[in-house]
Amino acid sequence: MKIMKADFFNKGIRCDGDLYLPEGVKKPPVVIMAHGLTAVKAFRLPAFAERFVARGMAAFLFDYRTFGKSDGKTRNVVNPFHHVQDWLAALTHVRNLPDIDKTRIALWGTSFSGGHVIIAAAKDPGVTAVVSQVPFVSGFSSIRLKPVSEILLATFYGMLDYVKTVLFLPPHYSPGVANPGTFAAMNTEESYPGFRSIIPEGTDWDNRMTSRAFILLAFYYPIYYAKKVKAPVLLIGGKNDSLVPFSAVKKTAARLPNCEFVVLESNHFEPYTGARFEQSIKKQVDFLERKLLGKKTSLSD
Repeated sequence: MKIMKADFFNKGIRCDGDLYLPEGVKKPPVVIMAHGLTAVKAFRLPAFAERFVARGMAAFLFDYRTFGKSDGKTRNVVNPFHHVQDWLAALTHVRNLPDIDKTRIALWGTSFSGGHVIIAAAKDPGVTAVVSQVPFVSGFSSIRLKPVSEILLATFYGMLDYVKTVLFLPPHYSPGVANPGTFAAMNTEESYPGFRSIIPEGTDWDNRMTSRAFILLAFYYPIYYAKKVKAPVLLIGGKNDSLVPFSAVKKTAARLPNCEFVVLESNHFEPYTGARFEQSIKKQVDFLERKLLGKKTSLSD
């Protein structure tokens, strides 16, 4: 496997990108990958990418503007609409890379980016296939999992962040993840240990996000784009997910015209590591081999 730097620009800001190439394969298909909410590509995405590369596919991993090694002066700006713009810019960039087959491109998203890839595929009919793991699909369905006290606090912090931005003051930040009892975007029982499990040892972790995200999430509904997705989609839901209601993921699967829906007996973070990772990645490799490589395999294998 060969890894090449392949950064791109969106709105004049550099997005950090890595292209993973399989050895001995000329013009392989490619899987474009990015993380969710406050996570960056180094957080377990290489483990997924390496499995795809081992089967003769390339993988392109990138971080959104203001995250990881990507540029952007105000750091950790969580704006789902900007993230989708980055996905579309990544698609354009990858199609111009000389080392891959631009006619065979899959989008791979997880959690927050699991919703982004649905929208990006709806906007770009040239996408060949989509993998969406434990996806955020409905602002209201996820918000209603929060107690009223936290919803009110999130609204206050979100409005405060917008006011500070208008006044050209530094943004207001909130924790991305925390243990129960501490305010954060994700603070269920599974959240902190689950998030920590995907961070490589010794890696710096900037556990914060601009609070305006709490307002934006209320208006973010990838489920509404599902019917417009022409590409085949592998949708993976966790029955015990405490951050994304399984019922919302199931409804999204029903709206997608060409969907293979896989149900895992897992929470939100278990599919990234251990036995649940192995279970999930097997389904993903099988799906992508069929859709990108034309192999005749079956999800029941």
